[in-house]
Amino acid sequence: MASMDPLQALTAALSVPADSKEQSDLLAALRETLEAQPHPIPILCNTLLKTAAGSNDSLLRRWVLDLLHFGIARAPLAVDTRTQLASRSLDVLAGLLNDSSPWTVKIAIQSFAGAYPLLFRWLCTNRNERSQWDTLSRAKNRIIEFMWAPNTHAGVQFAAVKFLQKVILVQSRGIADPRLQNKNDPNLAIVPGDHPFINASALETEGVTLLQRLITDLYTKQNPDLISAILNSWSSLVKLRPGFVQIVVSSLTLWTPAPLMGQPFSVIKSVEKSVRILLTHISRSPAGANFAREITEALNKQTQRMEQAVADERARKAIAAQAQADARKRPLATAAAAEEEAKRQRVEADPNGDATALLAAFDFTTLPVALITELIVANLQAFSDEVFQARVNAYRRPAPASIAAPAPVPVAATSVAVLENSVTSESTAPARRTPPTMPAADRARERALAQGSSTQLDEPSSSSRVKEEPMDPLQMDMDEDIEYEPDSLNLELEPMQEDDDALAAAELDAKQLMPLDFQVPPPSVLSEVERATAVKSAATRIWQSSGDLAIGQHDGGRDLWMLLLVRMITRVVDPEDSRGKSKAEGEGEGNKSADADVDMDEEMVELNERQDRLRKVLCDYIMADFSGRIRLATTWMNEEWYNDQVRRLSDKDWRPNYEVWLNQIVAEYQLRIDRKDRMFARFLLDLPSVPLDVFTLLRDLCAEPERMQIGFQTLRDFVTQRPTHRGEAMNILLELTTHPEKVTRNAAILTVKRCMGEFQMTDGMIRDFALQLLRRLQMPRPVDKPPIGDAVATAGNENMEDGQLPPDDLLQTPYLPERLELPTPKPLVVQHVELLFALSSKVSDFLDEIFAAYGEMHTSVQEAIQDLITALVRSLGPGHGKLLTLMRTFPPGAETLALRIMNIFTEHGRPSAQLVALVKGLIAERDLDARFLIPIIAEMDKPDIMKHLPRIVSILNGTQKMKELVRSVFGAVVTTPPQTFGSVTSNLPRVRQSELLTPAELMEKEIGIKSAIEAIGICFSMTDVFRSEILAVVMQQILDEPVLPTLFMRTVIQAVKTYKSLTGFVSTTLLSRLITKKIWTTPLLWEGFIRCAQIVAPASFLVLLQLPKEQLRELVAKQPSLRGPLREFVQKKGGNPARAAVYLEIIGEDEPQAGGTPTPETPPPNVPSATAAEPMPS
Repeated sequence: MASMDPLQALTAALSVPADSKEQSDLLAALRETLEAQPHPIPILCNTLLKTAAGSNDSLLRRWVLDLLHFGIARAPLAVDTRTQLASRSLDVLAGLLNDSSPWTVKIAIQSFAGAYPLLFRWLCTNRNERSQWDTLSRAKNRIIEFMWAPNTHAGVQFAAVKFLQKVILVQSRGIADPRLQNKNDPNLAIVPGDHPFINASALETEGVTLLQRLITDLYTKQNPDLISAILNSWSSLVKLRPGFVQIVVSSLTLWTPAPLMGQPFSVIKSVEKSVRILLTHISRSPAGANFAREITEALNKQTQRMEQAVADERARKAIAAQAQADARKRPLATAAAAEEEAKRQRVEADPNGDATALLAAFDFTTLPVALITELIVANLQAFSDEVFQARVNAYRRPAPASIAAPAPVPVAATSVAVLENSVTSESTAPARRTPPTMPAADRARERALAQGSSTQLDEPSSSSRVKEEPMDPLQMDMDEDIEYEPDSLNLELEPMQEDDDALAAAELDAKQLMPLDFQVPPPSVLSEVERATAVKSAATRIWQSSGDLAIGQHDGGRDLWMLLLVRMITRVVDPEDSRGKSKAEGEGEGNKSADADVDMDEEMVELNERQDRLRKVLCDYIMADFSGRIRLATTWMNEEWYNDQVRRLSDKDWRPNYEVWLNQIVAEYQLRIDRKDRMFARFLLDLPSVPLDVFTLLRDLCAEPERMQIGFQTLRDFVTQRPTHRGEAMNILLELTTHPEKVTRNAAILTVKRCMGEFQMTDGMIRDFALQLLRRLQMPRPVDKPPIGDAVATAGNENMEDGQLPPDDLLQTPYLPERLELPTPKPLVVQHVELLFALSSKVSDFLDEIFAAYGEMHTSVQEAIQDLITALVRSLGPGHGKLLTLMRTFPPGAETLALRIMNIFTEHGRPSAQLVALVKGLIAERDLDARFLIPIIAEMDKPDIMKHLPRIVSILNGTQKMKELVRSVFGAVVTTPPQTFGSVTSNLPRVRQSELLTPAELMEKEIGIKSAIEAIGICFSMTDVFRSEILAVVMQQILDEPVLPTLFMRTVIQAVKTYKSLTGFVSTTLLSRLITKKIWTTPLLWEGFIRCAQIVAPASFLVLLQLPKEQLRELVAKQPSLRGPLREFVQKKGGNPARAAVYLEIIGEDEPQAGGTPTPETPPPNVPSATAAEPMPS
């Protein structure tokens, strides 16, 4: 059946009873044939689709729809064929989305999953198909409704997940470089900026929103099959869109099976396996290398989670088996009671206990804000109104200080009874042991609060309602005093013994109390080394006890410890207080001497040095693991910056510490940066202020090929995320676009181009910079010199040329010379114009500036621009509206640029009809160079070709380049073009070879003798076109002219030399006709005649005897070499002896003897007088 005719097989299937087994077998066999030979699929689908779609549900209808889905999504057909099939079936598929059959809706959605990328790519280039885009958008919105409708069929919902995967891929940005784009991966990068109905920005926003909704479903849906479908759809997403890897990895690493609690163990295990497979796939991809640590940690946690789940499942099965065995042994009543007890326990147990424990370990701050909001809303909707109101009331009731905060609420709905049991269990639980790293006072307070918790729960007092919260140092001012409530203060003064119960009940002996005049002994004096060691040890203990504060999960308590550590170093010493105290002591003594000032200054110097040593300890500790302690470094720099700002308000001589230690960190870390480092950019973006030295460092990084990626990405982040530093970062990027190294310059241009259109401020900077670079290439325009009376005004600029702008007004960058030397080398021109050319593809208005400035540039600059603009013109294409407008209206001086653009359009193909019409109009309106005609001459008809041909030939100037141009024109108008121009072409030979060479002879007065000679020489060099028979025809046509051209005999001689076969034609026919036309009356032609007769001799001797006597005598006199051969020819010819004697007399006439008289010449009989100039008879 594989070789059957599809149409015959379909006819056979339609002829049997509908929905019968016989029809099913025939259609199945036909489907196998079409899968092997898919070419007839578009024809069958277009023929049967409308009929089948409009009928009731049947076997044939399903077969046609399934075939359509195969043809669009999976058939090995060309992309254009599948696109055309999808376009023709779009309306039918959109209508099927409203069908009552779930199977029909599902197959329609699956077809849309294949059709959406195809139609999107097609509509990006077809701007007139607005109706199809509207239909496609309505279908997309309908499928999105199916995805989140409450009662959607499962198969329809799974198909919608696959469709959303395609939508997210299409409505995101892939590779921007058109050379690296995959034709099978359409995305927003291919959407033109001026597209009339496809809004790339809106589509991108919609794609991100759909991805966030799918992530929300991953956390909230209880359908394991739907979750698996979502996970499976993300494998292609992370492969084709590396930018989505971070959000996908974050979502997967934080996911737990909490929404699936209550599902069978096998179901949960299947979903966990899907998560593990996807994480492993991401970790092996290039984009997942940056998230290897997070993925490894997530996989380890999942392994532990699954091991615990397996153990619980085994225990459950063992208990169930044991219970079943016991039920067989004990009486029925006992079994019933046990069964009732088991049911009661299952009802009272918290089904979400495991979920609560898992969710408590999550760091939800790593998720997007929109996703967190949707998760919160979904969790709140899981509660009934009664339960929700009860929880609100419970929260509003003041809780005792000793009660710990409740655990996070699980995603699934929790009953009121379970929540109350949970709170009760937490309230009555024994106080947890305080970590040993907590200060002693805090541990004592915790024990005191925990000890009194039981009595406070029963009868809360007013003091117990005071909520104990730690003070956040971020909310405290530097000099803020903390006031304590009396009750809180009393709690802090409770006994701090190890055994709180025994010591609290014991009576204190008043004699054992400390006396009131007790004084704390002075601290021991430490050396500088011991001080530094103590500070480093304290910092290490604080750091380690707070969990090392590495990047990852963290809580607010750790942030407070980190802030405390930083403020201990930056704010613990107040120089102003020390200085004020010394001043007060000096005033009290009554004399303030210079020695006191010196001592105070020395004390300040020593104090600053001590603080710097402390900062050095902290700096060394951070640099030991910068990537892991970046948050500590950021907090430290923010505190230093704030401290400097505050100190400067009161002390103008304050020595700033922020820039000093920031430069210290940057200087040390820049030696360790590699090309994949992302921590450095993150650190700089979080700084409150970035000094100029840091931007200089970024500039240097951009110039290093190994680390330029870090520099450019950081500068771009400053442009997009830090408005206060946007100008500095953009200035550096713009200056780097003039870098002499191509790699660095191209990277800077690409970065600037990506920034174009994002912010109004940067757009203006980019435009001004590019135009100022163009202005540097323009030569100064002369202006009228000022009158003599204004000499004083111009004295300061006497060294400037007339019309030249001051050097200060011209743009200067570190990579360009102050002034251009002429002629300007091409690499230097590239540094000036490459940015402008790159921007012109995005902002076409720059093309106006290029044409306007071109005429004022030096010839060397113009030649370089003609070469450099090639890539830009090719990318815009011959149909670019702005470029065609400029070709029609280019200013004076830009002719060579317009000619170069036209040559670029036509160097690899035929010119378009629009371009031909444009050039014809220009030639008619302006006095343009004839080279404008060369690219389009082959597209003209014969009258136009003959009209413009002299103008083209006139460009010949003796150079080989011009000869090649004219030769190409001759070949285009008289020969058939090669097959590369296509099988159907209007460029057929419209001018015969003879019609081309004849005007070249006749237009010598119009184009000049020299150009005509070159043109004729070009024709003779084209031996494959101008063959001997063509030349004979040409010479015959010229002979018919009333006035022979001057170059005619030269052409005849050249023809005879080229083709020896023309000797007979020339010696008999051509020379004979020339004698009848009295060729000797034109001296130049007569000289050519004599020369030609010598070349074709002896074939010309018979014709020469037709010359009049005087002309024959002149001929042998001017060409003595012909005398002997001609005499021999006459002697051998025989015939009338009298006539032969006359010929011999003319040919061999001797000089007269001395003293003698010459014999009078008597013409032979029947020979006319020589003066009659008639040919002598033979």
